[in-house]
Amino acid sequence: MKFHLAAAALIALGVARIAATYPVLFLTTDEPIHFACGLEYLSEHVYRYEPQHPPLARALAALLPYLAGARPAGEPLGVRETEVVATRSGNPRRFLTLMRIGILPFFVLASLVVYLWARHGFGGEVGVMATALFTLTPAVLAHSGLATTDMALTACLGAAFYALLRWAESPTWPRTALLAVTAAAGLLAKFSFLAFFPTAALLALIGSFATVRADWKTRVPKVAAAAIAVGLMVWAAYWFSFGYVARWDMRLPAPAFWQGIDAVLSHNDEAQRSYLLGEYSETGRWYFFPVALAVKTPIAFLALLGVGVWVCWQRRAKLQYWLPAALALGVLLPAMAANINIGLRHVLPVYMAFSIVAALGLRRLLKGTRTRLVAAGLVLWLGAAGLLTHPDYLSYFNELVPAEREKVLVDSDLEWGQDGYRLAKRLRALGATKVSMGSEVHVSDEMLRWSGLPPIQPINPVQPAEGWTVVNPTLDKTTEYGLNHKFPGVEPWYRKLQPKERVGALILYYVPPKILVGQAVRPGCPACGGATNAHGSYLGYWSIWRRSARPDRVAKSVPAVVSLPGPSQRAPMSADSVGSVAEAPGTTSAARPSETPVAEPSCLGSRDIGNTPAPLAPAIFRSLAAPPACAAATSPVSL
Repeated sequence: MKFHLAAAALIALGVARIAATYPVLFLTTDEPIHFACGLEYLSEHVYRYEPQHPPLARALAALLPYLAGARPAGEPLGVRETEVVATRSGNPRRFLTLMRIGILPFFVLASLVVYLWARHGFGGEVGVMATALFTLTPAVLAHSGLATTDMALTACLGAAFYALLRWAESPTWPRTALLAVTAAAGLLAKFSFLAFFPTAALLALIGSFATVRADWKTRVPKVAAAAIAVGLMVWAAYWFSFGYVARWDMRLPAPAFWQGIDAVLSHNDEAQRSYLLGEYSETGRWYFFPVALAVKTPIAFLALLGVGVWVCWQRRAKLQYWLPAALALGVLLPAMAANINIGLRHVLPVYMAFSIVAALGLRRLLKGTRTRLVAAGLVLWLGAAGLLTHPDYLSYFNELVPAEREKVLVDSDLEWGQDGYRLAKRLRALGATKVSMGSEVHVSDEMLRWSGLPPIQPINPVQPAEGWTVVNPTLDKTTEYGLNHKFPGVEPWYRKLQPKERVGALILYYVPPKILVGQAVRPGCPACGGATNAHGSYLGYWSIWRRSARPDRVAKSVPAVVSLPGPSQRAPMSADSVGSVAEAPGTTSAARPSETPVAEPSCLGSRDIGNTPAPLAPAIFRSLAAPPACAAATSPVSL
């Protein structure tokens, strides 16, 4: 009983820590579409917005808002639907809290599975230790506090694997039913269950053949019964729908289920923007998740895990010491072979297995007279890491990455939109009446009122804007705000500046008013003969925005910074020079694009974004290199 109470207290403490993040963290990137899908699922019994994820976690995220009166607004886009519905609620912050509470049951379930599995295999003491380690892990706390699908997968995959282990020990009909229910829940949590669970089960089966002998022939009928039950439960979850599925060119039960699998396969086949250790990539890298685990897991946890692995190897003749490795490798191996490298969250279930193994290491250290102090120190270090990080569990990095975390990982491992509230508060304190952020102007009036941000304009990567610019490291490293890594050697303008400050993971820059107009020079200046136009170094090239780029039509080379000494006629531009030269030496500032537009080369043309034509336009920005000697006659200006 004392072990049960201790585990319950640890889980309750974890719930309290997660709930304490709700008022601080703004809506993250994936939450709007998950809620919109869940709301239409509950209200209209349809699943149209985006079938790439199953409905279980989404329905629970939408359940409390639905019970509080939220109903679909009929918006064509899921993200817009969430904005409108949340604003109509009258209290968007409370609305977001209700969304996130729906994911808490998965955190409780995952913690209980860790406790029960460790207790069953290694005793109540290890069960409590494993629960403590799991509920202290920053990544677990982070994704348990968001209305997304990752903790749902973690809990359901762990529950299904544990149910499989108990069924393998004694394949009774009640355990067969439990296995069917948990497997169906896993399929309805996230489609990666289809890769993770069979791999983990196969590895566990290999381990069982190596250590024990069982009569598997007598179990086949129960496996078949469980499979039929799983199929029926999944079909019921999709309202017993029946329809056409294009990939397989046939009508199938639960067509949205199969369309979701198709969407995941297509997502994996397509180019996927990712960033790791200073390198941008559009393909998967096998070492992405090992590196992410190394820098996102507390070092004290990793040390205990290392000791635990040694303990498991020493006792490898016993099946229970193989099984945590089966689950961990069952998740890691398929993930490392995939192309989707956008966050540690995609392998979050490994922490269930890691916690059990690390608990075995902790028990070993506590048994030694000389190692008890080491064990106590590691536990205190682990606890302190979480306390000092609160509430920023999502952007946690261990001591291996003390600064500039954006040079290692971005996206949902660093900045996922969660800092909106704090950014708005800071910008109000700075007196900002507008802000440059984002790659497109897509923030609605509802979202601005929700966050409290001032009016927003997009960042032009080649032309600074006066006032405050907020750089999201995820957009910076993956899209360069429209440059898209198409121009080797060219960087967005803000990388030439020192940041003024940071708000969470967001980076703030400030450009003083009127500094972009240029510096007037004295008459008779030898550099320009008394011309009144601006001086400095300029870099010009065609700004190719992400949604309207034609990479196959744009040259890849861009010249170095060119000096503009004085007035002369603009040099002609050929179509071949697009992407490499937009202003030639000798061009005057009087011909800047804002005053005298340059004709767009016909080779670029334009593309339609929806119903709005999006012609590609040239953009020239003033670099922050040293001004020419004549500028010494004017007051120096720095940004």
